[in-house]
Amino acid sequence: MCFCRFLLCLGIKFINAPKRNRTIKRGINTETEKFKLKDLGFGLVVPIIVAVIIMLFPVFIGPAANSAFGTESPLPQILTHGFALMVMFAIPILVGLIWNKWAGGAAGFLLGTLYYLAYAGYYSVGIAAEWGAPYYPGGLYRDPSFIGNYIVGGVLIGYIAGALNNKSWSFKRMFGAGMTAAFTVGIMQFVLNYQVSFGAWMTQSDPLYAFWTTMLPMVILGVIGPIVAKVMTWYGIYPGGQS
Repeated sequence: MCFCRFLLCLGIKFINAPKRNRTIKRGINTETEKFKLKDLGFGLVVPIIVAVIIMLFPVFIGPAANSAFGTESPLPQILTHGFALMVMFAIPILVGLIWNKWAGGAAGFLLGTLYYLAYAGYYSVGIAAEWGAPYYPGGLYRDPSFIGNYIVGGVLIGYIAGALNNKSWSFKRMFGAGMTAAFTVGIMQFVLNYQVSFGAWMTQSDPLYAFWTTMLPMVILGVIGPIVAKVMTWYGIYPGGQS
């Protein structure tokens, strides 16, 4: 009897429970802003220009620097592989600074993995062409420094920048976090290239040259990354922002 009364009370409460309002109000504008001409510029023209500039470095600027300064100069290397690494590491730093350490580390893992695969294939094709062989297994995925330089390095640079900044919008803290992350990963890359890489003999033959070509792009990135992140906060370009 008591159990029946309990079910009856439960049924009455369920029946009297407030219903969800399923009506859709008409006349509400769901569009945040009307389409403007500047949206076309920033959404289409600017990305195309940036993509073209990025492609100019390996296609035209790198070979031009080779012919102008010679293959012994570090400038062609910096303008090609160094610039590509700056682009790859810039995204994790920006995400870590304006979002958090987990997002920065995840972005670094994804971009580092893609760069690792692309550079491993490029390295193998270059070796195969130089040796006149259709396939050279030593250059494809087997260099252990690739994993540390790109995948682990990408995770670390995004995570360290986000952890040290800890969602702060202070430029001094952003700069310190970005520079520390970039410098740390640059040192790690130099050590791996000196001790672990299959081509360690090249780094060991001229360590000062190798150190300079490794650290210069990372230091530049450590300076530019926080500046871009700070400018992005001014315009609300961050998770949960107005842009």
